Order: sequence, then C-alpha cells, then structure tokens
Amino acid sequence: MNFLPLWRYQNQLIEGAIVTLELTVISALAGLVIGIAGAVALKGRITPLRWMVRGYIELFRNTPSLIQIFIVFFVLPNFGLKLPAFEAAAVALSLYFGAYSVEIIRAGLDSIPRSQVEAGQCIGLSGWQVFRHIILPPALRNAYPAMTSQFVLLLLGTSLASQVAADELFHVAGFIESRTYRSFEVYAVICAVYFAMAMSFKALFAVIGLAAFRWPRRR
Repeated sequence: MNFLPLWRYQNQLIEGAIVTLELTVISALAGLVIGIAGAVALKGRITPLRWMVRGYIELFRNTPSLIQIFIVFFVLPNFGLKLPAFEAAAVALSLYFGAYSVEIIRAGLDSIPRSQVEAGQCIGLSGWQVFRHIILPPALRNAYPAMTSQFVLLLLGTSLASQVAADELFHVAGFIESRTYRSFEVYAVICAVYFAMAMSFKALFAVIGLAAFRWPRRR
C-alpha cells in the first residue's frame, strides 16, 4: 500500500467533499419543504391532493434513486428541461428525500393527541396558531431522530450523482483512481471521508437535539 501518490490530489478531494456537502444540504432543505407541504396535504381534506401526494410517495420510495437521477438528467431534456449534472442530481435527490420526509413528518403530526388540539381550540386559538404552537413543536421533536437518520442516508446517497458526472466526492475518486491506479488506497480514503462526515453530522445532530428539544436522559 502506498498513499503518497494521493497527496497531490488533496485539493480535488476537498473540492469533491465540499460539493458533496452542498448537494446534501440543498437536497435536504428542499426535501424538508416538500415533506412539510406533503404531510400537511395528507392531513388535509382535499381528496385529489391526498391521492397525488400518496402517489408521489409510493413512486419515489419504490424506485431506485439512481433511475430517478437518470430520468431528470437524460429524459427531461427531451421535454425541453435540460439541467446540469449537479442541478439534476439535486432535483432528483430532493424529490427522493422529500418522499421519505412526508411520511416521517406525517407520523410526527399523527403522534400529537387530539385532546391537545381541542384544548387549543377551546382557548380561542386559530387553526394556524394551534398548528404553530401546539402541533408543530412536539411533532418536530418526535420526527427529529428519523429525519437526522434520513439525512445521513442522503449524504451517502449523493455518491450516485457521480453517474451523471457531478463533481462530488465519489466522482473525484474515480478520476484519481484512473490517474494513480491505486484503487484500494483511493477508495479507502474516500470511505474514511464519508465515514468522518457521517459521524460528524450524527454528533452535530445529537448536540442540536439536546439543545433544541432538551430530551430527558434515559434512566
């Protein structure tokens, strides 16, 4: 084993890691918006809208995310919508993450007892005030662990963007491997970088969870 030939590619590795983080954060934020909107739609009374959201969830949760990226990047240009590799991957991953976020947030909303909603209505709160002050905070608290786990899975799933030549970490790894012919060393380093990023986010989310929600310690 010889890792020294990889040292001259450190800038490319850093740039690839940054692109991976950007892709993850953008997809997660967009997916979170989709998740909240979809969860509210599922809880609403507009039946056709609920059917549409349910169909979207089933479609994106039961098809490979790689195919979804391919459709956005290769198929949509036939309909006049051509996106660069990074943007195409971000759109596909946002929709994929959003499909899971809808169910996670919906479960969080369903976890709120009906009695709490009725209590808010009894003291004269509007529908928005009930949602904002009574339903949303504990729903987010209950959904937070699952959302953070899904975020880490999204981070690891960004490697699929390399298949459309997005300049993220895994794509950079392929470039370096083709230049150095050090397959084991290259992918060992890439694996370590992904592991470090995943563990860092897990630690960050744990701190945020304790600070924001003040979870009680288990006895």
